[in-house]
Amino acid sequence: MSSVVISGDTSGAITLAAPTIAGTNTITLPAVTGNVVVAGQNSAITAATAQASTSGTSIDFTSIPSWVKRVTVMFANFSTNGTSDYLIRLGTSGGIVSTGYANEYGYYSGGGTGAVANQTTGVGMSGGNASDSIQGTVVFTLLNSSTNLWVASGSLGETLGAIKVTGGSVTLSGVLTQLRITTVNGTDTFDAGSINILWE
Repeated sequence: MSSVVISGDTSGAITLAAPTIAGTNTITLPAVTGNVVVAGQNSAITAATAQASTSGTSIDFTSIPSWVKRVTVMFANFSTNGTSDYLIRLGTSGGIVSTGYANEYGYYSGGGTGAVANQTTGVGMSGGNASDSIQGTVVFTLLNSSTNLWVASGSLGETLGAIKVTGGSVTLSGVLTQLRITTVNGTDTFDAGSINILWE
């Protein structure tokens, strides 16, 4: 069996070994800086650092790797001091994108009421009273890497007895590198909870 041995800087070594009958195959490494994922490891999913959503009007997550195909935005006890709907915007190296979204979102409460809205400036989630908080996830998935078309789907629960859902899409001018959580009016202040993202 042919092999290539790469010695560690201070100790140990990594051996790249071909099978006895290798055939004619090519393994192409990505032209990016990062880690190679080995089958059985969980390192294919990476968590950013959780951010407290207790102040400010927006939270940005930057430095998302260019190879990412899915990003999950997670909310726990998230709340603002107002009633404006919540908003997630994707971004490229050129900045946060605030146009071109096709998004429908809404809620249904235990009392039988509900509402649906659409949004073109981001992926929206229904707001509520200032005393509300939400928990759940919104997932962005890369549908077409050649056009940077992303689709979104999310479901969240509200402490005052409502279910919130959202779905949408946006085509970016470049690869996804960042995202922002804010509100539609841009002025309501975060006052409780935490937010984080996973990428894979």
